[in-house]
Amino acid sequence: MLEYYTLWAHQIKTPIAAMRLRLQSEDSDFSRRLLTDLGRIEQYVEMVLAYLRMGSDTTDYVLRECVLMDIVRQAVRKYAPLFIRGKISLDLIPSDTRVLTDEKWLCFCIEQILSNAVKYAPGGRVSIFCEGDALFVRDNGVGIAPEDLPRIFERGFTGYNGRTDKKASGIGLYLTKQILTKLGHKITIESAHGKGATVKIDLSAERRQFE
Repeated sequence: MLEYYTLWAHQIKTPIAAMRLRLQSEDSDFSRRLLTDLGRIEQYVEMVLAYLRMGSDTTDYVLRECVLMDIVRQAVRKYAPLFIRGKISLDLIPSDTRVLTDEKWLCFCIEQILSNAVKYAPGGRVSIFCEGDALFVRDNGVGIAPEDLPRIFERGFTGYNGRTDKKASGIGLYLTKQILTKLGHKITIESAHGKGATVKIDLSAERRQFE
């Protein structure tokens, strides 16, 4: 089953890429909406691959020093259509912070965090900034109920917002936590229901270990 799902996840990328090329050949509101939906499908496929790799005996982590904001911008560009459609303002504060991490996996984690921010802060504002070796993603959306906060990184847990949304899988933050832990990073979330959320990724632990 593991081999089958891994093969399927790779095979499905071909028709997705073909659909994207066809949709990019025209510029209309309809094609832009379809491209947004296709982006969500791509995100779900990446989550499948990440989930499968988490259970694998081998990993493809490659640690090197990276400019943190370069990784953030990759994730932001990917989610730009969702920001536009959701009428969400973005404050991206430049920083020259360099961190020791795996660029691909950290980008995946930031994408999951942005996905939640876009989903639960429609018409709102998202701020991304650095303090030392920590990355912060803050939104002014619906926030997280206090009783849900201790369980948000559990596999399959959707909480109040997920039950209201009906579409949440409870996998995104679980994968994010697992991946960041493997990379030696720490993630914490502060929130209050109706007052938004602030996600902090502390990337200093791995740097200290290698120093």
